[in-house]
Amino acid sequence: MPHFRTESLRAPLISGLLVCILGCPPPTVRPSMFTFSRDQRDLVWEKSVAVLHQRHFQIARESKLEGIIESEFRAGSGVLEPWNSDSRGASQRLESTLQSVRRRATISIKPAENGMLRLSVRVEKEIEDVPGEVARFEGGATFSESAPLNRDLTRTVGQSGSSVWIPAGRDLVLEGELASQILGKPPL
Repeated sequence: MPHFRTESLRAPLISGLLVCILGCPPPTVRPSMFTFSRDQRDLVWEKSVAVLHQRHFQIARESKLEGIIESEFRAGSGVLEPWNSDSRGASQRLESTLQSVRRRATISIKPAENGMLRLSVRVEKEIEDVPGEVARFEGGATFSESAPLNRDLTRTVGQSGSSVWIPAGRDLVLEGELASQILGKPPL
């Protein structure tokens, strides 16, 4: 049985990570809207669901009658999650590492001109705004700094309210990649 030393693997891993963060070119924005023939509707529909599952988006709503597939929000993957492919490019990975980010994908298949159908992909991105102060020290979840010592040890202090998610626009890179993957278009 071969024996691997972790020291010999650590340097290439760290240097590869730094090269990717500092030197990777920005991802290419691809079109997120395509037309296709009506006889391929069921195939494109099934492929859309499969691509969302492959990218770890859970389906929230699916209606063939309305021609829409909506996913649940998915937390953005950071630098230490290279196997997840929702954060595209070094800047998005770094942003998801330093800030809570989530994305939701919506795929629609609607009639287009000349008897064709139009596939459009929309990925909305939101960032988290945590209101108030969060206890960030030892014992902070149990004892408050601003209140006198209280013998009620069942009390915990956390966020002063629920998180607020602020819309941060669309993720055009992920939209194009999803649309290309659904229709089997070669990457640019």
